Amino acid sequence: MAGLIKCQEYDWKDSNLALFGSDLERQIKKASAQSETAWKTAGQEVGLEIWRIVNFKVTPWPKEDYGKFYDGDSYIVLNTYKESGKEQFLYDVHFWIGKYSTQDEYGTAAYKTVELDTYLDDVPIQHREVQGFESNLFKSYFKTIELLKGGATSGFKNVKPAEYRPRLLHFHGERKNIFVKEVARNVNVLDNSDVYILDLGLKLLQWNGSGSNKDERFKAQSYMQSIVQDRGGKPKAKVLDEGSDREFTQYLTEQNEDEVIFYCNNKTRELFRLSDALGKLTFSLEKSGKINKSDFDSKDVFVFDIKTELFVWIGKETSPAEKKNALAYAHSYLQKTDHPLVPVSCIREGRTVESFETALAA
Repeated sequence: MAGLIKCQEYDWKDSNLALFGSDLERQIKKASAQSETAWKTAGQEVGLEIWRIVNFKVTPWPKEDYGKFYDGDSYIVLNTYKESGKEQFLYDVHFWIGKYSTQDEYGTAAYKTVELDTYLDDVPIQHREVQGFESNLFKSYFKTIELLKGGATSGFKNVKPAEYRPRLLHFHGERKNIFVKEVARNVNVLDNSDVYILDLGLKLLQWNGSGSNKDERFKAQSYMQSIVQDRGGKPKAKVLDEGSDREFTQYLTEQNEDEVIFYCNNKTRELFRLSDALGKLTFSLEKSGKINKSDFDSKDVFVFDIKTELFVWIGKETSPAEKKNALAYAHSYLQKTDHPLVPVSCIREGRTVESFETALAA
């Protein structure tokens, strides 16, 4: 697995990932959850709900902006659904961390995710999502995911035309999986297999790379039209093809961002056991290579690393100490690897996620 991230991004110290505790801690969290205004209507009907963390508070994210994420923010995403023929609500709750989200923000998002899980009586499956490394489950919620620079307060809806900050949007993907990402306005970022929109406030330029596909071109054109509508029809829009693009490239004068690539060199799957059977917590490699369901023991916690995703599996008979430290140990383990930003899912014995079952079957 490979992904692009900047060197100074993601300071993970004190990120508040010790998510499980004793009964007393659970009761305290339950009381706190019941006083959280944002949770009063959470999970009461099938569908998606999103909140952004603002000054340690959980604030509703406008439905018209679902799918938009700013790299300076952290969010909580709750998906509520029912299995066929059953009445009980089931949930997946994700906390999403932007590249430049502060420690306070993503720490609050992590804690509040646990709080929401507690409020919903431990039914949800919890997930950690990091910008650029989102799980397939997370991506499936949105027709398009837009990754934008800055914080939500730097959006364009209420800004005067003369105050627009120029931005370059990159469209990449096919069919329903089109990603929109704001990138540096630098000519070196252009990939002729993709499409870009240069947003200058009252002037919009779409650049079609010679190798771009029809889905990228159609999505970009639809996106450009929606911007024109949002701004009262004032912007002038134009489509340019690669080769006749001087009007486009003359604005690409911004310095490019220095980025580093993280590679996962060892693709071997590994299973770790967290246990206090000997009177103290121990975290050790249980098995590597092919992992089977029979390798999991109800009495302990297991961390299953498939290198593109990590699962924290909590057995039905695990001790309070094992539960309390499950994600903390998994988090500590990941930070020592070459793939620290992969999606993390915390699952309980008896209820897993599709990607976990797929990994076992592989």
